[in-house]
Amino acid sequence: MAKNIKNLALWQHPYVNIFKHMRVEEWKKTSREGDVTTYMDKTLTCSVFRIRGSIPASNYILLPKTSTQSLGLTGRYLYLLFRPSPAKHFVVHLDIAAEEGQVIRVSFSNLFKEFKSTATWLQFPFLCGFFYWPGLVGPAPSTVRWTCLMMDLQYVLSVYLNRRHSHLKTVKLCANMSVKNMFTSDLQAGLASSLGTGPMPREMSFPVPKGGSWHDLYDYIRWVASPGWPSNGRKLNCKSERLPGLLHPDPILRLNKIIGFGGATMKCALWTKSGDTVVYPCHAIIVSMKISSGQQRFFIGHTDKVSALTFNGNSTVLASAQTGIQSVVRVWNYLKASCLAMFKTHAHSLSSLSFSYSGGVLCGVGKDGHSKTMVVVWNTLRVTKGGEVSVLAKAHTDVDIQTMKIAFFDDTRMVSCGRDNVRLWRVRSGSLRSCPVNLGEYHALDFTDVAFEEGHSADREPEDRTLFASSRSGHILEINYGSVAIKNVRRLLPAQQPHAQRREKQTFSMGMGIAVNSISVSSAFCATGSEDGFLRLWPLDFSTVFLEAEHEGPVSLVSVSDDGLSVMAATTSGNLGYLDVSSRGYSTLMRSHTDGVLGFSVDGIRRRITTASCDRTVRVWDMDSMQQLYDFVSEDTPCSVAFHPSLQVFSCGSSSGLVRVFDIASAKLLAEHKQHRGEVVGLAFSPDGEFMYSAGSLGSLALYNSSQEDHHVLRVLGNVVARGTERAPDALTVSSDNRCLAFVGPSEYIVTIMAARSLDELLRVDVSILDVESTSLDSALKVCFSPASIGHLLVTTSANKILWISANTGRLLREVVVLICMPSLLSEDGRFLLTAGHNAVKVWDYSMQLDVNSQMFIGHSQPIRQVNFSPDQMAVVSVGDAIFFWDFLAHPQETGTDRRPSACFYTLTYPAQSGRFKKYLVVANIPEHVFNLFLLFCLLSKHSVCLSPSQSTATPELGEEGLSLKAVIGYNGNGRANMVWNPETGLFAYSCGCVVVVENLHTGSQRHWLGHTEEISCLAVTNDAQTVASAAGGSGGSRSLICIWNVHDGTCSNTISYHRGAVQALSFSRDDFFFLTVGDFTDPEVALWSTRTYQLLSRVSVSGPLHDVAFSPSAASQLACVGSQGLYFCNTHTQGMDVELKVQRVCVPEEVGDVELTALCYNANSILFTGTNSGHVCAWDCNTQRCFMTWEADQGEIGVLLCRGNRLLTGSNTRRLRLWGVAAVQGMRGALVLLEQEMMLDGTVVSAAFDDVMDMGIVGTTAGTLWYINWVDNTSIRLISGHKSKVNDVVFSPDESHFATCGEDGSVRVWSAPSNELVVQFQVLNQSCGSACWSPVVSPSKGAACVVGGYSDGTLRIFRLASSEMELKLHPHPVAVTAIQYSANGQVILSAGRDGVMAVSSPVTGLTVRIISDHKGAPITTIQCVKKQYKEFGLEGNEMWLAASADRRVSVWAADWMKDKCELLDWLTFPAPANPEESDSLPPSLAAFSPIDPGLVVYTGYGVERELSFYSLAKKRVIKKIALSHWAMCFSLSSKGHLIAVGSKERVLKLIKSSSGRFQDFLHHSDSLQTCRFSPSGKLLFTVAYNEILLWEVQGL
Repeated sequence: MAKNIKNLALWQHPYVNIFKHMRVEEWKKTSREGDVTTYMDKTLTCSVFRIRGSIPASNYILLPKTSTQSLGLTGRYLYLLFRPSPAKHFVVHLDIAAEEGQVIRVSFSNLFKEFKSTATWLQFPFLCGFFYWPGLVGPAPSTVRWTCLMMDLQYVLSVYLNRRHSHLKTVKLCANMSVKNMFTSDLQAGLASSLGTGPMPREMSFPVPKGGSWHDLYDYIRWVASPGWPSNGRKLNCKSERLPGLLHPDPILRLNKIIGFGGATMKCALWTKSGDTVVYPCHAIIVSMKISSGQQRFFIGHTDKVSALTFNGNSTVLASAQTGIQSVVRVWNYLKASCLAMFKTHAHSLSSLSFSYSGGVLCGVGKDGHSKTMVVVWNTLRVTKGGEVSVLAKAHTDVDIQTMKIAFFDDTRMVSCGRDNVRLWRVRSGSLRSCPVNLGEYHALDFTDVAFEEGHSADREPEDRTLFASSRSGHILEINYGSVAIKNVRRLLPAQQPHAQRREKQTFSMGMGIAVNSISVSSAFCATGSEDGFLRLWPLDFSTVFLEAEHEGPVSLVSVSDDGLSVMAATTSGNLGYLDVSSRGYSTLMRSHTDGVLGFSVDGIRRRITTASCDRTVRVWDMDSMQQLYDFVSEDTPCSVAFHPSLQVFSCGSSSGLVRVFDIASAKLLAEHKQHRGEVVGLAFSPDGEFMYSAGSLGSLALYNSSQEDHHVLRVLGNVVARGTERAPDALTVSSDNRCLAFVGPSEYIVTIMAARSLDELLRVDVSILDVESTSLDSALKVCFSPASIGHLLVTTSANKILWISANTGRLLREVVVLICMPSLLSEDGRFLLTAGHNAVKVWDYSMQLDVNSQMFIGHSQPIRQVNFSPDQMAVVSVGDAIFFWDFLAHPQETGTDRRPSACFYTLTYPAQSGRFKKYLVVANIPEHVFNLFLLFCLLSKHSVCLSPSQSTATPELGEEGLSLKAVIGYNGNGRANMVWNPETGLFAYSCGCVVVVENLHTGSQRHWLGHTEEISCLAVTNDAQTVASAAGGSGGSRSLICIWNVHDGTCSNTISYHRGAVQALSFSRDDFFFLTVGDFTDPEVALWSTRTYQLLSRVSVSGPLHDVAFSPSAASQLACVGSQGLYFCNTHTQGMDVELKVQRVCVPEEVGDVELTALCYNANSILFTGTNSGHVCAWDCNTQRCFMTWEADQGEIGVLLCRGNRLLTGSNTRRLRLWGVAAVQGMRGALVLLEQEMMLDGTVVSAAFDDVMDMGIVGTTAGTLWYINWVDNTSIRLISGHKSKVNDVVFSPDESHFATCGEDGSVRVWSAPSNELVVQFQVLNQSCGSACWSPVVSPSKGAACVVGGYSDGTLRIFRLASSEMELKLHPHPVAVTAIQYSANGQVILSAGRDGVMAVSSPVTGLTVRIISDHKGAPITTIQCVKKQYKEFGLEGNEMWLAASADRRVSVWAADWMKDKCELLDWLTFPAPANPEESDSLPPSLAAFSPIDPGLVVYTGYGVERELSFYSLAKKRVIKKIALSHWAMCFSLSSKGHLIAVGSKERVLKLIKSSSGRFQDFLHHSDSLQTCRFSPSGKLLFTVAYNEILLWEVQGL
């Protein structure tokens, strides 16, 4: 269908006259109803249609004739030329098809009083007048005029429903109006050509008398002027009319995850065919969740709670039904999550659906208009090919039906069960018939579920099948399908007795049976879910239970996966999980509230959310895993919650007026206060955590001291808050500077601002008198403080307005009508507003300066009770029927957001004399000496101290950085064209990871442009070398980011976030007026941008991946692209302000073969050269767009082509760089090319830049090398060198004159400092080097320095720097070496293998002198040696060393290697949760001696908490802990400044001051950090992420 619609678009250009196209006057393709006539209009001097009647729905024109047909009009803009009838109402209905498969009805009328929306219907009020004013919607005035209405269908669907416009399906024009015509077009037609949009076609225009003014006679309305209300354009200045400004990005929210299950039913969940995904309803949304990762996909379209789900046999087609009076059925393409069909047959209460195995038949059970049970069977055979769904048969029945299933072996046979019956059904000759199973003495049972015997073989007759039926009495009936008779009956008892094959007769006298709610059968066993909360697995003879799992509530559903390895279970208490049959382990997939969620609060530090629900529980959830961490059950209904800003404490207000404060860590009640007689409608902490506030529904307000554990009451005021519960749960708001508290009260017309510390009144604002022209009193609904820097208080009112009030003076600053009467929340950066209403979330532009200021997002099936930004501003949370998490996609660079916490808090915990723990909140910016004194006091008290900083990502303020990036070592060989060089200006820039490095080739100094968070793929430079563009892909589905850099000062002047995948290529035009970007294979699109504003001018999508792009040097409007589908010649056409990109595809010549074009370049004579993946070069004439010459330039794929004058450069994956003479190539066949020179480099050529005569240039390869190429001397010099593969270790020499790196490629490289130039490289083939270390300085001689590397074959190799040769090879391990270290005096080398065995070897003889097996079985991650005498323990030795293993054990040793002594000093074991999930990806166990006090061991690893532990060898205990925000993958301790560097998998480098706990975060790596290492002096720091090596200069904290 979509392909047909696209083909229809060809004849519809430039516009379609709809009345003429449909021949309305003949009424053959259209229909009319009621009073529809034609008359001659005097104003237009032509015949028009008039539609009259008191009931609009009974008097109309319908195009096309029936609603099942489609106009198929693809034009983006709809133009309606009409005149509303004076003193009458009119209605217009448009049915618009979306690309997602939905049909959306858009209606506008002066009957509608307010804007309304559902997932499939938008209703807009229409004002027939000059101005808009609330309350003036109504009958058209007598002065109403002929109107040209332009509606942008694409924007209407995008802004209000996040849908993509496909085509206009039907139009229904209802009384009362006169209408001349309608037309659709992809062009904006204006009133005159001066509009810049194109003139109105003559046959569609209104006549204007000579000397008259169009605007004095007619109205022109552009629908997209403002959301919700069309604006009258009578006085519109045509010359200033512009395209509507939109809120960007679009969409700004993306649904990420939902916590919730069920809604209408808890008996609905499905396995996919593969068994790795479950599909279940969450109110109005269908969720598909991978059980391994928890990743969710969503099927959005239902407008009420989903009541039934079913899959076809191979899980490619999904059907769903919703409850309520709109009991529609939707059929989905499961893989694409797109709706294939939507239909309605039942009147309401559709409770059961079942697909046939083939997917060709669908069966449903519901109620008709008389509430009688009706069974309907549909034909869905053609639904996947765009066909209609038709009814095969339907039948009414008086019997109760709990469930109904189609037999997998026959699409025409079904079975149902219910109270007192089990029935078999069959469709034959268009009718649906049934017969009951003779139940005999079991006729009074209440049957709950049926299941067929497993097996899909086609050779068995249907009569051979066995049908299982379960009941609430515990009876399981085995029914012979062929004879429709009971074959066997068993009763499941709580203490089941083996009964072999015995058939029970007296089952009713054997006590209470197990009430079975659900049954599922596999080929090996049967699963039952029962009312007692047990999931039980039985053999097929039900002889005994061989596996069971107990749940918190009754099990409502069981389902065995197709492979029989897993059994899913759902409970009436809202839990969903599965049992792994082989491992006997149970995993909970989802928990949920069983009633509506009333409020929530987010702990941004620990990424937790607490929710209060009508089910009388308060629950705490992990925001990342969606797992429930804690739940608190209350006797009354909790209605509002608030997290403490830094502690693991939250408060809860209830319907009885109680305010309770809970400590999450200890799961205990800290305080309970009863200061309110009514419901608690507001609860809040001050941002600094010093105070807590609560408000009651009867007007009371309380202030508490939250710095004390008892949260004692400081002040209570009565009758200050407006009475009622409609402002719950967030009736209170506190300013970000902790100074002011605001609320609505004492009446609904007053907003009061109080001093937050004392509750002294500061200001009152009467919102009812702010609008002096209003005829009714306006009341305040909600209040919200903006950030303190803006100083605004936002108030939403009953008149659907947002008021901006000065928080200092109370003066009204401005107001905006938003048509939503819900709270408005402001983003932290002051750029966006968040509102909720009509079951939808809406994001607004704060300035309200755009043409379209908002975007709306649907999904909730009930009113949203609360919505807010997450503390990090990266997400939006909304609650109502469930808990919705939305990704907030506004890019930091676009919004100006500075996402760092305003202050750093610490929780200091130590035991008091009473045995209870005391907690102190410490702010990071207090004087350090005061903090140290307090810390010293705690240490002297001989108690352990836990220092827990607020560890959300905190980037430092400009000028206060503890680290400054000094150098980047290496070049990113994974990119393409990611190096630029201009020989005239000397500009030389390249990328490494997410950093753009600008290097001075004369001095070697570097500048670093930091703005990307992902690996940079390509660079481009303008022709004047004043601007550089860099592109990096997005992460987690986000769009790619392109940064525009000013070369002079290194500032980022602009950003572009457009392409969905990575960016494949960038290019500037010859005159630098245009900028071109190309998406990768996931989004093969060419986008053209203006370099003045960097606004999108034009875009073109192609069918296959694109590889390269270039502008013509001779014509600024010409460019070309190459890709898998051939060559694309492109031209830019400029008309006024509009730029159009036209593309002509040309195929590759047949003589070249089936190849892809991979690179291209122009020469100065309109000749285009293209390279292929087979090594051929094709020469094209740009004027004729034909290939006139080809030759084989290489044996591999050509990735780089560069032309200067008559010389052509080719670079390929054969590592060859070739220079060709192409002077003879002038558009003539048979011309000769000459290979002038050739070089062999160290990797595939990915980037190149040369001077104007191709004498010298720079070339980049995949080996991470940048080469200086001189063709005159035929020489190549290595400019930049880096590792191609993963770097495993980096170590400084003791004197810091050199450093060494080792990697997976088996190389050990030694670099000089501070020049960072490669000195020597030691290469071992077919091995990887896992660790390296330097020999200690034992003599001042230069030649004594050695580097030792540990390899994957278990060997150690010692390399001497002076001779650049391997000196000795040792083989102490049979497995890979994981850690290596010289002893402190260099006498021995300590090494460890992956098997946990450590060896002590002599670097002189190569002999292994000692084997230590204490850690055997657990890989060693760390070995460290220090000089330290430890005579206080009675042990001899002059040095200590430690080893840490993956099993979280650390051994500390005292050694004297001269005397061959080595004794165990201490053995540390750190706890961790049992049976950790994904044990292969656990963080490593890391340990190190403190450089300041070697008697202190610092440890981090997988454990109960993410933290650094400081263990005192003297005190034999952990004396301090520092909390971390992420698991540490590496860490290093500095010898000065008490600094610790910690690297994480989340790419965060954290610098911590261990004495105070202060920290800073640095986000400059594009991959997980695996190594960080301070220099011996502590002045420098190395960090490594895969093959990116960054060198930092340490400033200190």
